[in-house]
Amino acid sequence: MKRILTTLAGFVLSAAILAAPGLAGEARSVAIATNGGSAVSTATAVGNARSQSYAVAANGGQAQSNSSAIGSGNGFADSRSVAAADHGTALSNANADARGLFGGSAIADSESTAFTIGGVAVSDSDAIADGVRFGRAISRSNSTATSVGGVSISGVRAVSRGDLGGEAISDGGAVADTFHGVARSNVEAVSDAGLHGRAVSNARDVTITTGPIGRRGDIFARNRAFSGGRASRPVFVRGVR
Repeated sequence: MKRILTTLAGFVLSAAILAAPGLAGEARSVAIATNGGSAVSTATAVGNARSQSYAVAANGGQAQSNSSAIGSGNGFADSRSVAAADHGTALSNANADARGLFGGSAIADSESTAFTIGGVAVSDSDAIADGVRFGRAISRSNSTATSVGGVSISGVRAVSRGDLGGEAISDGGAVADTFHGVARSNVEAVSDAGLHGRAVSNARDVTITTGPIGRRGDIFARNRAFSGGRASRPVFVRGVR
């Protein structure tokens, strides 16, 4: 069953990424439940945005997927969320907010996936980008939580602010995976750039556990650049078993 859920979720996300961009405010929501399962899916798109949400539940499992995307001015937001549960509980939330104002541009891309078999999986992904006064901001966040008979919690927040011709880029990714244990992964990447400066923040965390012992990974990266300066933070990767 795990292979079926993983294959289905992979197919759904691939279709979401490869789908041709539509008009402003494109939202898609799908919920599938079988054998006593319960599935809830919501998708909201406002402005220049695309939002897709998919929930699949089987054998008494509960899956809830929520996706929200807001694109204002010269900003584009893309949000994708997938939750799949087989005799367990899966919750996935993806949020993308892009605001490009006063000559600025912004892109926010958020992806969240939660899979479980007989356990609990919670995944949250937030991407926020603000580009104002000819600034440019790009935020990407990717969160994945998978569990087999355990508890897995993953959260990512990527925030970028570009002002006065500055360029800010934030990229965050987290993976929490467990087999009859507890795994938590939390990542935050923040970039601020102004006055033609450039700031780049990259943060990654991978937490894997087996057995009853719980592990937690926390990664935080923040950069600021102003007056033509440059700042960057390397990618962090950590694995725990």
